[in-house]
Amino acid sequence: MRILRIAKRVLGFDARGLASMGLWVLRRRHGVPPGATAVSYSGAQTALQVAFLGASVFELVVVEVLLRALDAPAGLRGALLPLGVYGVLIALAVIASCVTRPHVITDDAVRLRYGAFFDAHVPRSLVVGLRAATRRDERGAVRVDGDTLVLAVTAQTNLVLDLAAPVTITRPLGLTHEVRTIRFFADEPALALAAFAEENPTAFGAFGR
Repeated sequence: MRILRIAKRVLGFDARGLASMGLWVLRRRHGVPPGATAVSYSGAQTALQVAFLGASVFELVVVEVLLRALDAPAGLRGALLPLGVYGVLIALAVIASCVTRPHVITDDAVRLRYGAFFDAHVPRSLVVGLRAATRRDERGAVRVDGDTLVLAVTAQTNLVLDLAAPVTITRPLGLTHEVRTIRFFADEPALALAAFAEENPTAFGAFGR
């Protein structure tokens, strides 16, 4: 049953990623209502993701050329080609989902995301502090360390969200955890801090203080 649940979640990632490609083409963002502050995190990893996309396209072409040179059966080429195309589409979908699904700050909640893979809603009433704190030694993109959720981009986080009480989050493959602190990355951390600064300058100070 767990394998089926994981497979269902992976299919959900694919579906959301492909939908994000449409949003990307239309230059729209998912889940950003009027008046909300959208905080992007994709900028720092775009170069790496584009390199991975280029590698996927290169692999697709090389495999097809080699199979033709080796006079491989058409059935084998026909089976491998869709897999290669799927890999390219998924690479594009990952880039698109990170671009079109930013973190979102509204009057009611803080929505923290990582592309199509992770989405957590934190009631704003539970937020007691948001501070700048840069780390460049994070492991993985989405992980839980004790009661701390880490959402890293290229092994970096630069903001820390402190909560008055635990919130339940669901990791990409379905495991749930309660966390009271969230470390995450923003391309422009000052933008996130500014969304809170007027509410409580002491707890939500200007970036760099």
